[in-house]
Amino acid sequence: MSLLPRSILCFGDSNTHGTAPMTALGQSRRWPFHQRWPGVLQGLLGADWRVIEEGLPGRTIGRDDPVEGADRNALRWLPACLGSHRPLDAVVFLLGVNDLKARFQADAAAVAAGVHGLVDAVQLDCARAGLPQPRLLVVSPPPARALGCLAPMFSGAEARGQGLAEAYARVAAARGVDVIDGGSLARVCDEDGVHLDVPAHQAIGRAVARWVCDGEPG
Repeated sequence: MSLLPRSILCFGDSNTHGTAPMTALGQSRRWPFHQRWPGVLQGLLGADWRVIEEGLPGRTIGRDDPVEGADRNALRWLPACLGSHRPLDAVVFLLGVNDLKARFQADAAAVAAGVHGLVDAVQLDCARAGLPQPRLLVVSPPPARALGCLAPMFSGAEARGQGLAEAYARVAAARGVDVIDGGSLARVCDEDGVHLDVPAHQAIGRAVARWVCDGEPG
Protein backbone atom coordinates (compact mmCIF):
# COMPACT_ATOMS: atom_id res chain seq x y z
CA MET A 1 0.00 0.00 0.00
CA SER A 2 1.46 3.33 -1.05
CA LEU A 3 2.02 5.94 1.62
CA LEU A 4 2.27 8.72 -0.96
CA PRO A 5 -0.62 11.17 -1.40
CA ARG A 6 -2.68 10.88 -4.53
CA SER A 7 -1.77 13.35 -7.28
CA ILE A 8 -3.98 15.60 -9.38
CA LEU A 9 -2.63 17.67 -12.26
CA CYS A 10 -4.37 21.00 -12.92
CA PHE A 11 -3.37 21.94 -16.46
CA GLY A 12 -4.48 25.24 -17.93
CA ASP A 13 -3.73 28.77 -18.99
CA SER A 14 -3.58 32.12 -17.16
CA ASN A 15 -6.73 31.28 -15.20
CA THR A 16 -4.91 28.27 -13.74
CA HIS A 17 -1.74 30.32 -13.30
CA GLY A 18 -3.88 32.77 -11.34
CA THR A 19 -3.35 35.91 -13.40
CA ALA A 20 -5.29 38.75 -11.79
CA PRO A 21 -7.56 41.01 -13.88
CA MET A 22 -5.48 43.38 -16.00
CA THR A 23 -6.06 47.12 -16.39
CA ALA A 24 -3.11 47.60 -18.75
CA LEU A 25 -1.13 45.40 -21.11
CA GLY A 26 2.05 43.98 -19.64
CA GLN A 27 0.75 43.57 -16.11
CA SER A 28 1.65 40.26 -14.49
CA ARG A 29 -0.12 40.34 -11.15
CA ARG A 30 -0.96 36.91 -9.79
CA TRP A 31 -3.34 35.86 -7.03
CA PRO A 32 -1.67 34.09 -4.08
CA PHE A 33 -1.71 30.29 -4.27
CA HIS A 34 -4.44 29.83 -1.68
CA GLN A 35 -6.72 32.12 -3.74
CA ARG A 36 -6.10 30.44 -7.10
CA TRP A 37 -8.44 27.57 -7.92
CA PRO A 38 -5.72 24.88 -7.65
CA GLY A 39 -4.84 26.29 -4.22
CA VAL A 40 -8.50 26.32 -3.21
CA LEU A 41 -8.64 22.70 -4.35
CA GLN A 42 -5.55 21.83 -2.31
CA GLY A 43 -7.05 23.41 0.80
CA LEU A 44 -10.25 21.41 0.41
CA LEU A 45 -8.58 18.07 -0.37
CA GLY A 46 -5.94 18.32 2.34
CA ALA A 47 -2.80 16.25 2.78
CA ASP A 48 -4.24 13.14 1.15
CA TRP A 49 -3.81 14.81 -2.24
CA ARG A 50 -0.94 16.60 -3.96
CA VAL A 51 -2.25 19.29 -6.31
CA ILE A 52 0.13 20.01 -9.18
CA GLU A 53 -0.48 23.46 -10.61
CA GLU A 54 0.50 23.81 -14.27
CA GLY A 55 -0.86 27.05 -15.67
CA LEU A 56 0.79 29.05 -18.44
CA PRO A 57 -0.57 32.45 -19.55
CA GLY A 58 -1.51 32.45 -23.22
CA ARG A 59 -1.69 28.67 -23.46
CA THR A 60 -3.92 27.33 -26.23
CA ILE A 61 -5.30 23.83 -26.56
CA GLY A 62 -3.52 22.94 -29.79
CA ARG A 63 -2.50 26.06 -31.67
CA ASP A 64 0.96 27.50 -32.17
CA ASP A 65 0.72 31.19 -31.33
CA PRO A 66 2.45 33.34 -33.96
CA VAL A 67 2.77 36.19 -31.45
CA GLU A 68 3.47 34.54 -28.09
CA GLY A 69 5.28 31.46 -29.38
CA ALA A 70 4.78 27.78 -30.20
CA ASP A 71 5.43 26.86 -26.59
CA ARG A 72 1.93 28.15 -25.79
CA ASN A 73 0.51 25.11 -27.58
CA ALA A 74 -0.65 22.73 -24.83
CA LEU A 75 -0.11 19.66 -26.98
CA ARG A 76 3.60 20.47 -27.31
CA TRP A 77 4.18 20.56 -23.53
CA LEU A 78 1.55 18.17 -22.15
CA PRO A 79 3.39 14.88 -22.94
CA ALA A 80 6.50 15.99 -21.05
CA CYS A 81 4.37 17.30 -18.19
CA LEU A 82 2.51 14.01 -17.88
CA GLY A 83 5.77 12.09 -17.91
CA SER A 84 7.27 14.34 -15.24
CA HIS A 85 4.45 13.83 -12.80
CA ARG A 86 3.32 10.24 -13.36
CA PRO A 87 1.67 8.33 -11.85
CA LEU A 88 -1.34 10.63 -11.73
CA ASP A 89 -4.68 9.82 -10.16
CA ALA A 90 -6.58 12.65 -11.84
CA VAL A 91 -6.08 15.37 -14.45
CA VAL A 92 -8.16 18.54 -14.78
CA PHE A 93 -8.01 20.67 -17.92
CA LEU A 94 -9.18 24.29 -17.98
CA LEU A 95 -8.28 25.54 -21.44
CA GLY A 96 -9.82 27.16 -24.49
CA VAL A 97 -10.18 30.87 -23.85
CA ASN A 98 -6.96 31.75 -25.68
CA ASP A 99 -8.09 29.76 -28.71
CA LEU A 100 -10.84 32.39 -29.07
CA LYS A 101 -8.36 35.18 -29.74
CA ALA A 102 -9.05 37.16 -32.89
CA ARG A 103 -5.85 35.97 -34.57
CA PHE A 104 -7.06 32.35 -34.60
CA GLN A 105 -10.64 32.94 -35.76
CA ALA A 106 -11.68 29.60 -34.23
CA ASP A 107 -15.32 28.96 -33.42
CA ALA A 108 -16.70 26.87 -30.55
CA ALA A 109 -16.61 23.57 -32.44
CA ALA A 110 -13.01 24.11 -33.55
CA VAL A 111 -11.90 24.97 -30.02
CA ALA A 112 -13.70 22.01 -28.45
CA ALA A 113 -12.20 19.64 -31.02
CA GLY A 114 -8.84 20.28 -29.37
CA VAL A 115 -10.04 18.37 -26.31
CA HIS A 116 -9.59 15.17 -28.32
CA GLY A 117 -5.86 15.90 -28.43
CA LEU A 118 -5.68 16.38 -24.67
CA VAL A 119 -7.39 13.05 -24.02
CA ASP A 120 -5.22 11.33 -26.62
CA ALA A 121 -2.07 12.63 -24.93
CA VAL A 122 -3.11 11.23 -21.55
CA GLN A 123 -4.06 7.87 -23.01
CA LEU A 124 -0.81 7.59 -24.97
CA ASP A 125 1.31 8.47 -21.94
CA CYS A 126 -0.43 5.81 -19.85
CA ALA A 127 -0.07 3.21 -22.58
CA ARG A 128 3.65 3.91 -22.91
CA ALA A 129 4.20 3.72 -19.15
CA GLY A 130 1.91 0.74 -18.60
CA LEU A 131 -0.19 2.72 -16.13
CA PRO A 132 -3.95 2.95 -15.66
CA GLN A 133 -5.54 6.12 -17.00
CA PRO A 134 -6.20 8.81 -14.40
CA ARG A 135 -9.67 10.23 -14.02
CA LEU A 136 -10.12 13.10 -16.45
CA LEU A 137 -12.14 16.28 -16.05
CA VAL A 138 -12.50 18.99 -18.68
CA VAL A 139 -13.73 22.41 -17.52
CA SER A 140 -15.01 24.66 -20.28
CA PRO A 141 -13.80 28.24 -19.74
CA PRO A 142 -16.21 30.94 -18.61
CA PRO A 143 -17.24 32.88 -21.73
CA ALA A 144 -14.75 35.56 -22.77
CA ARG A 145 -15.78 39.14 -23.52
CA ALA A 146 -13.88 41.81 -25.44
CA LEU A 147 -13.29 44.35 -22.68
CA GLY A 148 -10.60 46.73 -21.47
CA CYS A 149 -6.98 46.39 -22.51
CA LEU A 150 -7.55 42.92 -23.99
CA ALA A 151 -10.51 43.96 -26.16
CA PRO A 152 -8.56 44.10 -29.46
CA MET A 153 -6.95 40.73 -28.78
CA PHE A 154 -10.32 39.08 -28.09
CA SER A 155 -12.41 40.99 -30.59
CA GLY A 156 -15.36 38.81 -31.59
CA ALA A 157 -14.59 36.17 -28.96
CA GLU A 158 -18.04 36.31 -27.43
CA ALA A 159 -19.69 35.50 -30.75
CA ARG A 160 -17.16 32.84 -31.74
CA GLY A 161 -17.49 31.23 -28.31
CA GLN A 162 -21.25 30.81 -28.47
CA GLY A 163 -22.08 27.19 -27.64
CA LEU A 164 -18.60 26.40 -26.31
CA ALA A 165 -19.82 24.64 -23.16
CA GLU A 166 -22.18 22.48 -25.19
CA ALA A 167 -19.40 21.64 -27.66
CA TYR A 168 -17.13 20.59 -24.77
CA ALA A 169 -19.91 18.42 -23.38
CA ARG A 170 -20.30 16.63 -26.71
CA VAL A 171 -16.58 15.88 -26.97
CA ALA A 172 -16.41 14.78 -23.34
CA ALA A 173 -19.34 12.41 -23.84
CA ALA A 174 -17.73 10.97 -26.96
CA ARG A 175 -14.46 10.35 -25.10
CA GLY A 176 -15.98 9.14 -21.84
CA VAL A 177 -14.52 11.88 -19.63
CA ASP A 178 -16.21 14.21 -17.19
CA VAL A 179 -17.00 17.83 -17.95
CA ILE A 180 -18.00 20.95 -16.02
CA ASP A 181 -19.42 24.10 -17.57
CA GLY A 182 -17.14 26.78 -16.13
CA GLY A 183 -19.59 29.46 -17.19
CA SER A 184 -22.19 28.01 -14.84
CA LEU A 185 -19.78 28.52 -11.94
CA ALA A 186 -18.05 31.81 -12.65
CA ARG A 187 -17.88 34.78 -14.97
CA VAL A 188 -14.87 36.64 -16.29
CA CYS A 189 -13.98 40.00 -14.77
CA ASP A 190 -15.24 43.30 -16.10
CA GLU A 191 -11.72 44.76 -16.22
CA ASP A 192 -10.38 42.67 -19.10
CA GLY A 193 -13.11 40.16 -20.01
CA VAL A 194 -10.85 37.11 -19.68
CA HIS A 195 -9.44 36.65 -16.20
CA LEU A 196 -11.08 35.55 -12.97
CA ASP A 197 -11.51 37.27 -9.63
CA VAL A 198 -11.08 35.50 -6.30
CA PRO A 199 -14.75 34.42 -5.89
CA ALA A 200 -14.59 32.87 -9.37
CA HIS A 201 -11.46 30.92 -8.46
CA GLN A 202 -13.14 29.75 -5.27
CA ALA A 203 -16.21 28.54 -7.17
CA ILE A 204 -14.13 26.52 -9.64
CA GLY A 205 -11.93 25.07 -6.90
CA ARG A 206 -14.97 23.95 -4.93
CA ALA A 207 -16.59 22.37 -7.98
CA VAL A 208 -13.44 20.41 -8.83
CA ALA A 209 -13.16 19.29 -5.20
CA ARG A 210 -16.72 17.93 -5.36
CA TRP A 211 -15.77 16.01 -8.49
CA VAL A 212 -12.71 14.54 -6.78
CA CYS A 213 -14.50 13.59 -3.58
CA ASP A 214 -17.98 12.67 -4.80
CA GLY A 215 -17.21 11.41 -8.26
CA GLU A 216 -19.70 13.76 -9.89
CA PRO A 217 -18.80 16.86 -11.91
CA GLY A 218 -20.10 20.20 -10.66
